[in-house]
Amino acid sequence: MKFLAAAPKAIREAAEIIRDGGLVAFPTETVYGLGADALSSRAVAKIFEVKNRPFFDPIIVHVESLEALEKLTCISGTQDSILHAKVKKLAEKFWPGPLTLVLPKKEIVPDIVTAGLSTVAIRMPSHPVALRLIAEAGRPIAAPSANPFGNLSPTTAEHVRNQIGGEIDMILDGGPCPVGIESTVLDLSSPEPVVLRPGGLPIEAIEKLLGKVEIASDAGSSRPRAPGLLTRHYSPRTPLVILGKRVTPRREENAGLLAFQAPIEGPFRKVEILSDRGDLREAAARFFACLHELDKAGLAIIYAEPVPEIGLGQAIMNRLRKAAGS
Repeated sequence: MKFLAAAPKAIREAAEIIRDGGLVAFPTETVYGLGADALSSRAVAKIFEVKNRPFFDPIIVHVESLEALEKLTCISGTQDSILHAKVKKLAEKFWPGPLTLVLPKKEIVPDIVTAGLSTVAIRMPSHPVALRLIAEAGRPIAAPSANPFGNLSPTTAEHVRNQIGGEIDMILDGGPCPVGIESTVLDLSSPEPVVLRPGGLPIEAIEKLLGKVEIASDAGSSRPRAPGLLTRHYSPRTPLVILGKRVTPRREENAGLLAFQAPIEGPFRKVEILSDRGDLREAAARFFACLHELDKAGLAIIYAEPVPEIGLGQAIMNRLRKAAGS
């Protein structure tokens, strides 16, 4: 495995690995992705093998242009004019960025990418390394988070190396991910838009553009329509419990605390604070990094303080509940 700073030469080498059917971990603004040629079933199968990911869980495809999006989806044509206009409106406002769109797919997209569904999840990342890699590869890149399935998402190249470094061809180190929470997933395959997963783009921003949108409540489905919808996901190895009126830490425990703004009283051996200022954007960017630190501290349990469920707070609480399996 090669571990390289994301300089132009390294990106060109990574693109060649993608074209040859290999696996490259690379930075996006959300989390590090584990990338393969999205049009090669054999290459994508390696992602499932390395992550131990169930084949019923679809993978997001990353593109670097609207032209690439149109090659992969059925959004053109008279019968799809309303959908096309909606996609264009969203893309002009939020792409590149942490928004994934679920759209009817063309046959060129292998079934292994979409878990056999008639839709494909697509986004255009804003991280310059990701965009350069996709452009250099000359093809769309399928990329879930670069970690074992269900574990904490990686927001640094070191997180990737510690979890799956020995099983892939290259890690491109582009520094910490600035958003730090996976993308928001918006399903446009039905007449009314549905948020399948809250994420790095606040739902309120989408609603300013489209009006009120439905938020899916079918997480945990045996056949999810997008990644990250299983009941337990994004989990540390250490048991995690969300603090509340009925949940308080016991003094004899070897416990850690994930605090929102300031530590609370308790018998905590290790404390990580998401944002001293109470800034939800900073809290989201630090979320997985803080959990990685707590998870490697040898604790018996991690307690997590809830954050306000507004803006990016919805995405943080979504990840916390899945980490706790609640």
